Amino acid sequence: MATASLSLRSMAKRLGTQLFVSKLSFFTNHQELKTLFSPFGVVKEARLIRDPKTQRPKGFGFVTFETETEAHKALKAMNGRFVRGRLIFVEFAHDKESKTDTNS
Repeated sequence: MATASLSLRSMAKRLGTQLFVSKLSFFTNHQELKTLFSPFGVVKEARLIRDPKTQRPKGFGFVTFETETEAHKALKAMNGRFVRGRLIFVEFAHDKESKTDTNS
């Protein structure tokens, strides 16, 4: 049981440090995403999501910081900013299973 609670805590911590970034330009690359968010703290990972068939970027990605404080600073500074001529949105990432079903 201790292992399960430990993994839940580490998942919660990871999600608290991970941001979801949407409305990115399709020309944004991983390095640019990392550079864009690095002034706010240590970026552990910057990941763009690609279409599995075409390998083209889907226009959104995830940025993971070392601490929740860094992630919060980045969210406040970057949400609603124009990047490459596009208004981007930044929010804390959510676990897929934590989304509620709106059809019920």
